[in-house]
Amino acid sequence: MTETYETHEHTKEPHKENASKGQSKVYKTLRQLVFVALVQVILLVIIAFQLNSLGGISADELVIPDVPDTQPTAPIVDMDTLIDDDAVLGSSNAPITIVEFSDYECPFCARFYAQTLQQIETQYVDTGKVKLIFRDFPLSFHQQAQKAAEAAECAGEQGKYYEMHNALFENGVEGGVTSFKKFALNLGLNTAMFNTCLDTGAMASEIQQDFLDGQRAGVQGTPAFFINGNLVSGAQPFSVFEQVIEAALQ
Repeated sequence: MTETYETHEHTKEPHKENASKGQSKVYKTLRQLVFVALVQVILLVIIAFQLNSLGGISADELVIPDVPDTQPTAPIVDMDTLIDDDAVLGSSNAPITIVEFSDYECPFCARFYAQTLQQIETQYVDTGKVKLIFRDFPLSFHQQAQKAAEAAECAGEQGKYYEMHNALFENGVEGGVTSFKKFALNLGLNTAMFNTCLDTGAMASEIQQDFLDGQRAGVQGTPAFFINGNLVSGAQPFSVFEQVIEAALQ
């Protein structure tokens, strides 16, 4: 497995493009974002070499900023193939749907949770413009990711999916099943039901279905987001999500 900026990678399959007016605007926005980022990188590299030739700092000493990994050439995916029976955050009538494929042990997923999710909730979810659907994509080299995903699903059986989701990201998953059971106790769940669900792997097939759906949609790594079918990869800053969402709302 290789790791790229702001995402933990897996495999990808191609899908056919479904061109619509709203999707074209989002597609154009993504292309503009990447074009601007590439121009910035090229300019910085030129400056670095010029400084180096003048005896200034070396190219290695010049820090190049993060480049949005937005994949504007990715096919637009039919949202019907992305939505399962997973927990929804926000109004079911929201015009914009964001489907997130994530891994509870992925550091970039934790970064998105800590730095970006709250802004999306405040500006778009709480105002009825966006609904967010979380789907699991546990990577094989993350030892606790599978059971962490099962823990969230087991909590969801008692109506507290996102409460467990938040606890997992905020407290970490290093403690494994023992920690997940403590989280359930702290959340006021019926611990006997939760423990049985977790210990028997009752939700394992649900997690596997999420993973397979992600692969079919072209998910390479985590986190990956489909905004009305348009793929945005990585723990991008809020500004990237804002531009894509605003384009989709027009």
